[in-house]
Amino acid sequence: VQLQACGGGLVRPGGSLRLSCAASGRIFNINAMGWYRQAPGKQRRLVADSTPIGITNYADSVKGRFTISRDNAKNTVVLEMNSLKPEDTAVYYCNAIHYDGVVDSVYWGQGTQVTVSS
Repeated sequence: VQLQACGGGLVRPGGSLRLSCAASGRIFNINAMGWYRQAPGKQRRLVADSTPIGITNYADSVKGRFTISRDNAKNTVVLEMNSLKPEDTAVYYCNAIHYDGVVDSVYWGQGTQVTVSS
């Protein structure tokens, strides 16, 4: 399974960005799919994820500002980020937990930089 992420970039505080991620390859069943982020010198942390039936989970710091949506048929996930703050600056990684009929495996996208700065 490969994850291809796109989006990101430089935006001013209060602005918006959209990240998207598509899974491809030998896909059997993707369980949770979402986004993590890693700021310089910090650990990678969950931003938001979604189960196949649409149950979503958000980090407290992004609740009310970010929205995750998922298309199971296309194996894609989108993160809409609004009211961005400088502290949202990080490398954002797409994540998927794939079940191949036997075991769950975790996959990561290549990471995309989000910079919020005036």
